[in-house]
Amino acid sequence: MADGDIHRAIEAVFRIERARLIAGLARIVRDVDRAEELAQDALIAAMTDWPRTGVPDKPGAWLMAAAKRRAIDAIRRDTMLTRKHAEIVHELEASDDSGIAGIEAAMDDDVGDELLALIFTACHPLLAPDARAALTLRLVGGLTVEEIARAFLSNPATIAQRIVRAKKAIGDAGLAFEVPRGAERDARLASVLEVVYLIFNEGYAATAGEDVIRPALCREAQRLGRILAGLMADEPEVFGLLALMEIQASRLPARVAADGTPVMLPDQNRARWDRLLIRRGFAAIARVEALGGADGPYALQAALAACHARAPRAEDTDWPLIAALYDRLCIVMPSPVVDLNRAVAHSMAFGPEAGLRLVDELAGAAALRNYAPLPAARGDFLFRAGRLADARREFEAAALLSRNEGERTFLLARAAACG
Repeated sequence: MADGDIHRAIEAVFRIERARLIAGLARIVRDVDRAEELAQDALIAAMTDWPRTGVPDKPGAWLMAAAKRRAIDAIRRDTMLTRKHAEIVHELEASDDSGIAGIEAAMDDDVGDELLALIFTACHPLLAPDARAALTLRLVGGLTVEEIARAFLSNPATIAQRIVRAKKAIGDAGLAFEVPRGAERDARLASVLEVVYLIFNEGYAATAGEDVIRPALCREAQRLGRILAGLMADEPEVFGLLALMEIQASRLPARVAADGTPVMLPDQNRARWDRLLIRRGFAAIARVEALGGADGPYALQAALAACHARAPRAEDTDWPLIAALYDRLCIVMPSPVVDLNRAVAHSMAFGPEAGLRLVDELAGAAALRNYAPLPAARGDFLFRAGRLADARREFEAAALLSRNEGERTFLLARAAACG
């Protein structure tokens, strides 16, 4: 194999093994930064050794062994060893004595817990949501700072500082790299799912910039969701979120027109929806139901998405069922945004005046004060009710609030259509 080919093979292996390497090392050295450095050291060692010796049969174990040896060497060189360092050396040497085979067996035994521990730590509620998202994409997703910055329309320096501050906060708080148990696990899981869905939503409906969607972010969130489903097979809300993302992502090929403006759900070409993703979403919903979690917030949202996926044409959509599902969702996940979506569903099921009655009740909600979808929804209800002048004003107000170029163009076009 040529050097270029083997280097590409090494990089591919490292991308696959990177997250669990960092997870295992962070648990041992209690430091995310150091774990990342050790993983990178192992990659450099592989780049040196593997072109001569070939890719080993168990590359993950080889990389972990190399990283652990470098950790031992570094600690031994440190003249300011603390008791904690001495304990770490003892742990590392004990595991290193068992050799590659022992390390591989250990990794196979607890890789799930180690990777979950890394995810739970990166998504800890003490961090702000944007910091959690950036740190998760860096540590678990393996994205570079530049890739994360591009995804969130930020600059690399800002993202780098966000990640540095997040790591420092984790270190200062003395967080253990472990999976929480009992009631704490339930509370922390909500934070993990929130981060994954935040990443997905920024890809599915970009809040700013020129692009309406950013499919790469959606794919990364789906990958994280699939990892969680593989590691937490008895958590219905994990499967609820995965189902929701899979079904929503199935629409991405039809969500944007040739001119870059968004295509609303009723107008989408459903032949372009990805049927494989829809089947995956339905399978995840079946798992939710088997686990008895059909009334969870993400499960209900997945059920809503499934209603659209089952309708071969927009006019076949079961809007009364969707309205009923939103009635249930408002109970388990009360929020002004859910209330707004409920108003949209009721307008489609029972007429625009029903939607107007519900949306008028939200006029004073602080969370929706500068939220473009509120006047956009009201404009749609008014348009369908034949009140075109009022609808035009609402669409123009929504366009002023939108920070997304494609969405703004779409809203102004709707305003113009009011005559």
